[in-house]
Amino acid sequence: DFKVLYPKLTDYDVRYYIMELLKALDFCHSRGIMHRDVKPHNVMIDHEKRQLRLIDWGLAEFYHPGTEYNVRVASRYFKGPELLVDFQEYDYSLDMWSLGCMFASMIFRKEPFFHGHDNYDQLVKIAKVLGTDELFAYADKYDIELDPHFDEVLGRYPRKPWHKFITNDNERYVSTEALDFLDKLLRYDHQERLTPQEAMAHPYFDPVREAE
Repeated sequence: DFKVLYPKLTDYDVRYYIMELLKALDFCHSRGIMHRDVKPHNVMIDHEKRQLRLIDWGLAEFYHPGTEYNVRVASRYFKGPELLVDFQEYDYSLDMWSLGCMFASMIFRKEPFFHGHDNYDQLVKIAKVLGTDELFAYADKYDIELDPHFDEVLGRYPRKPWHKFITNDNERYVSTEALDFLDKLLRYDHQERLTPQEAMAHPYFDPVREAE
């Protein structure tokens, strides 16, 4: 169970398993498939053998550019902003948001990282970290009309710097590279998120590459 395993992981373990998950996503994306349900429950880790498996392909779908997809995919805490604002022309980068949520929960020891009690509140929780001005800029860029209900629940929030999440309990997992990597995953604009290939080349994984 990830709630038992994750607290036992070392900083290096987190880097190692996130790299393994990136390999799995690179494999499926390179074959034209979006997983669409990346979350800890779907990532099986055999810690003794140091093996990781990405499972449960029930929501997976082939990606075709310009296609409108169902936004009722992924589990709430791992839904990308595109799903929460009903933007249907999403792509592989949805999986990278979900991975970013997993990564944030692992390095900050906060599970789940964005803890909304419904889909509207989920976007509010994201906006409290990434900022509301940035959300509106994203919506404008893609001609997204926000549901009127957001007027009632959203409020106005500045962007919260990643270092504000560092505590005595989690600082052993946090480094400049970790925060830079996270920042390049948790972006409103799906086009700005790292691809698995780009992510695997990030300096955060230097220790893993050196060991390999």
